[in-house]
Amino acid sequence: MKKILLFLILTLVLTACGDDCYNKPQTIAFEFVNTDNENLLANGELTTFSIRDENQSSIQLTKTSDNKVILEGVGEYDGTKNYTFYSNIKVFDFSIQSSEFTAGCNGYQINKLTFHGVEVTDQQGYYRIVLE
Repeated sequence: MKKILLFLILTLVLTACGDDCYNKPQTIAFEFVNTDNENLLANGELTTFSIRDENQSSIQLTKTSDNKVILEGVGEYDGTKNYTFYSNIKVFDFSIQSSEFTAGCNGYQINKLTFHGVEVTDQQGYYRIVLE
């Protein structure tokens, strides 16, 4: 009886991470600041902004309570995609390189972000972007 119970538990554990298991890419968040390091959303200077991918599809953006912007649904592909940020202050391009993640569960991981035409610092959890 113990062997049957052990077999059933082991089978359940090994199949629990099957087709229903999916790892989303890590969250990408931006903080937009001026050259004095003031948050442009908090001070009201950044009033309109959007992001479009290389196919001109809009990327859903979520503003957080601490005046950062989360990019929704990016990085769920294998390869590199180009994006353009549009705002009332500045327009710039960036790309996201991601790859398939198959360790344990299926999904995608973001490998690299590349920015063009802006000063960016990685703040361990979000990217601080200087808009001038």
